[in-house]
Amino acid sequence: MTATGPATVPVTAALALGDDALVLSHRLGEWAGHAPALEEEVALANIALDLLGQARVLLSLAGDEDELAFLREERSFRNLQLVEQPNGDFAHTIVRQLYFSTYQHLLHAELAAGDGPFAPLAGKAVKEVAYHRDHAEQWTLRLGDGTETSHERMRRACDALWRFTGEMFQPVEGVDVDWAGLESRWLESVTRVLDRSTLTVPEGPRTGAWSAGAGRQGVHTESFGRMLAEMQHLHRSHPGASW
Repeated sequence: MTATGPATVPVTAALALGDDALVLSHRLGEWAGHAPALEEEVALANIALDLLGQARVLLSLAGDEDELAFLREERSFRNLQLVEQPNGDFAHTIVRQLYFSTYQHLLHAELAAGDGPFAPLAGKAVKEVAYHRDHAEQWTLRLGDGTETSHERMRRACDALWRFTGEMFQPVEGVDVDWAGLESRWLESVTRVLDRSTLTVPEGPRTGAWSAGAGRQGVHTESFGRMLAEMQHLHRSHPGASW
């Protein structure tokens, strides 16, 4: 069954894209007070705020944004497993950003070029995500082609997160894009950045039995439950409170 909200916006798609942005926004927000430099703390906070803004628009198309963010149970979230992965060290965060922001930029560019229900949002978001993508690419180049330690940390992060990337290109009901073409362009772009960074494309599977990815079906990794409890704690502890 295809559920639709106001202006024929597909609720399934609005939740999937909105949850991606919401969850990654919270993960990046966890760097507040812990980033390796003050300038980088500001940069990550700005990216998190951009994603939060996208999430608010998307979730409001599916229902009450606060209820959807703070009162849903874990199995009701439809975000990619990639975005819920813990921050790890800074290299791990940067690789997660490289993989996701490259995908999100390509996705929004295609949505913005069409006339579907997400075109207005995508037209604005693509400009924000272009910065997110550039930020991730510059840090990948800096760390991959940096010291022996930074290179090794980037290599480990690339390998660890690779198996979560296949899920990004599983078709989402209500998102009318060329998923195969999107995946091809994503792989080409990521490969080019990794090559320039003296890193190699991981050899592990991105699809099939040994890959990961059932977040769109509400199946999440162990760390997501802990993250969700933290994100929802204040709202659930003080229901109906206003500021």
